[in-house]
Amino acid sequence: MTVLITGGAGYIGSHTVLALLEAGHEVVVLDNLVNASRESLRRVERLTERTLIFVEGDIRDRTLLDQLFSEHAVSAVIHFAGLKAVGESVQQPLSYYENNVAGTLVLCQAMQAAGVTRLVFSSSATVYGDGHPMPLHEGLPTGEPTNPYGRSKLIVEELLRDLADSDSAWSIVLLRYFNPVGAHASGQIGEDPRGIPNNLLPYVAQVAVGRRDCLAIFGSDYSTHDGTGVRDYIHVMDLAEGHLCALHALAERQGVHIWNLGTGQGHSVLEVVKAFEQASGQAVPYRIEPRRPDDVAACWADACLAERELGWKAWRSLAEMMADTWRWQHNNPDGYR
Repeated sequence: MTVLITGGAGYIGSHTVLALLEAGHEVVVLDNLVNASRESLRRVERLTERTLIFVEGDIRDRTLLDQLFSEHAVSAVIHFAGLKAVGESVQQPLSYYENNVAGTLVLCQAMQAAGVTRLVFSSSATVYGDGHPMPLHEGLPTGEPTNPYGRSKLIVEELLRDLADSDSAWSIVLLRYFNPVGAHASGQIGEDPRGIPNNLLPYVAQVAVGRRDCLAIFGSDYSTHDGTGVRDYIHVMDLAEGHLCALHALAERQGVHIWNLGTGQGHSVLEVVKAFEQASGQAVPYRIEPRRPDDVAACWADACLAERELGWKAWRSLAEMMADTWRWQHNNPDGYR
């Protein structure tokens, strides 16, 4: 099968490309490289000893998309492309709606014109909003996300539901995942954020390798066992394998299907810091800061539906997530640069 991966040079995208190539699929990657590096895909090709097709471009470019679908026999699309920083989305909401919502609209128009109707969408647990008891399961109603990033994901989900309702030829998967961390076990590909990291583990790793002085922990008075926030951290390779399972499921299903991808277990910020120190042998100094607005005390997944319907389960441990992150950061202290 030939699969188009939008945003395939990014963190989750590159690991998913690797999993697809190892499974024997042909891969076409479309990425504008705004938040990614072409080097990630070169390393994927070396690791898999296979080649892929890379197209530098934007999902908002309809002419380019039409050309891409005409030149390659694409059977399905895995859609990662979009902006993803919560704080930035608050400052630049129009950019997030233009890239994430309008970009998906153009992509779907091009897919429809080309007769390609299988789509796996990279969604997020943010669409559940706040106020639900834990763990979060797919039967819960979506809520009101607290930022433009989360709202853009929810709008795209609703757009895709409407599309599938309008035409029974569409087979669409919405994968709602939690907190991707880790790196490929080779240490050759991993998370390489531009500028100051927005997520916990890249910041921890950069402190450990000497790029940052100190980790800021936002809030130590939550109603959790150690006072710090609890999240469901999932290894990026488990996540990549979840996309592969979802892709295979599309061949037998029509309409829209939703699966959480998470471990079903939460870990606190301090637990993550301690586990990383054990894996790396490096101290991670930190300071406590006030809570950030809209942060919740705890959030983790009920991923039983994915196990039951996809045969997928996250199996890599927190210790493995930390060890793989450190191997990547230690081997690549400046990322892909």
